[in-house]
Amino acid sequence: MLKQILFSLSLLMTLGIFAYSFKRYYLFFKLTKPFEVKDFGKRFNIMMNVAFGQKKILRKPVVGLIHALVFWGFLVITLGSIEMVIDGLFGTERILSFLGGFYSFIVASGDIMAAFIALAMLIFLYRRISGKVKRFDGIEMTHKSHTDANIALSIILFLMISLLGMNTFYVAEKLSSGEAILGVYPVSQQLATLVSSMDYSSLHIGHEINWWAHILLIFFFANYLPYSKHFHVYSSIPNVLFSRLEPLGQLYNMESISKEVKLMMDPNAAFADPPEEEEAEIEKFGVKDIEDVNWKNYLDSLACTQCGRCTDVCPANITGKKLSPRKIVMNVRSRMDEKGPGLIKNGSEFDDGKSLLGDYISAEELWACTTCNACAQECPVNINQPSMIIDMRRYLVMEESAAPAELNTVFQNIENNGAPWQYSQDDRMKWAEDLFTNA
Repeated sequence: MLKQILFSLSLLMTLGIFAYSFKRYYLFFKLTKPFEVKDFGKRFNIMMNVAFGQKKILRKPVVGLIHALVFWGFLVITLGSIEMVIDGLFGTERILSFLGGFYSFIVASGDIMAAFIALAMLIFLYRRISGKVKRFDGIEMTHKSHTDANIALSIILFLMISLLGMNTFYVAEKLSSGEAILGVYPVSQQLATLVSSMDYSSLHIGHEINWWAHILLIFFFANYLPYSKHFHVYSSIPNVLFSRLEPLGQLYNMESISKEVKLMMDPNAAFADPPEEEEAEIEKFGVKDIEDVNWKNYLDSLACTQCGRCTDVCPANITGKKLSPRKIVMNVRSRMDEKGPGLIKNGSEFDDGKSLLGDYISAEELWACTTCNACAQECPVNINQPSMIIDMRRYLVMEESAAPAELNTVFQNIENNGAPWQYSQDDRMKWAEDLFTNA
């Protein structure tokens, strides 16, 4: 009974902190702009291919396969964690064993995957600490970012070690007492021979220590994730589900601008007085600060794994330009963390004297983008970095008239000549005059 009481208190505390964290994110999402979502059938297929099928990750066979196996392993091990919660609450042991063969399959898969994930974490930690992978570095990757990644990987490593320890002592304890072993444990069965010389009491204590270590690490990790780069454990699957369905490179029209153009083309409406409500409303174009982004942009920032694949393929970054698509996404999350609490507490008029555009992201970075969409193509969780860049460019052009000189010339030509070139419409066919001289 004491174990059940302690477990219930631990679970209650975990759920309380978890609820606080998610309420905080819910309020942050309420600060953002709408993003239309439809066609869930197509979205479901994308989620199954990209998120659960790990389609993009597997384009790199070795590292991709390791990442994919870690993801799939986590899905299996999560079922075992649910069983631990039930056992902890009701004082049962291996409660799901009534599932028979399916239970044995899940437990055996989890036992094997725990050993594999532990080995994978050691490989991932070595790759990060050795500094041999270029895309793990960058101006946006601070000491805090690297430390956060190493802490998360270390927690996962200890989660797997404690899981194997729990299974190992469970098998050894049952063998010692002659009781039936519920489930199949291919790895732990072998490890159990290492502790088989211990007496029953020691084996039971060993099992309890590993059981508590594993479940408390799960509780801690669940509440660490919302404040870590590894928040993508929660957010990457919904982010893929809500991916943009349009082809990469297709820019959406701004509704207010489309409306203005249609009015200009309508001779009956061109000189009509606008409705009163439209006169009072002042339209704002593009994105300047965090309250201007839509909720999908913000979800993108939470789903970012900071893997650096986007920056690694960015032609602007490769040629020495200041742009890093990963930095753009990370800056959105950082800016919300900074300004969001003030907006929630003081309302939409709150101003801390800073802005996403200017204090976090410079115009030089934005105009370095070629909109080739290589970053969006490469992202394993379907983040669309160019859409954020385009929206901030729109603010610079339409609110600040702060486009580069080359573009200002183009805009002026469009305004005067109806084309991006500096020639009058009357001169457009001059190039063809000589073609018909001898006809």
